Amino acid sequence: MKRLALVAALLFSAPAFAVQPYEMLKDPAQEARAREVSKHLRCVVCQNESIDDSGAEIAHDMRVLVRERITAGDSNEQIISYMVGRYGDYVRLLPRFTPITFILWLGPLALLLAGGVIVMTRLRQPMAGTAPLSDEEQLALAALNHAPDDSGEKQT
Repeated sequence: MKRLALVAALLFSAPAFAVQPYEMLKDPAQEARAREVSKHLRCVVCQNESIDDSGAEIAHDMRVLVRERITAGDSNEQIISYMVGRYGDYVRLLPRFTPITFILWLGPLALLLAGGVIVMTRLRQPMAGTAPLSDEEQLALAALNHAPDDSGEKQT
């Protein structure tokens, strides 16, 4: 029974691909190209899911369109450019580095560096409201440090 449960867990934990057998191209080389192109295209309905992994209807349409473009003889770059022209730059699973995506790429690094600068400047500044001890306060502190505690032993 444990083995059956283990096999079932392994089968159901495998990544599920949404590509249906009837979508696949007969030529294995063309199908491999379709899979490679699909890795770089995002489903416009799903978040951070390639069109190969998505079960959405629009992802199905996009997979069919990629395969039609491959059959027509387009290169991988031409197919991606066509899909960007049709669906917008959002369709790229990994956005390009452009002035529009500048904040997307460098924003987290800028925030991390700004936080580090703030922390470093705060650590180097003396705490507000703390002044050096006066002579009387230093004497009182010294007396407390050398006074015997309740057990009769001196504190150090």
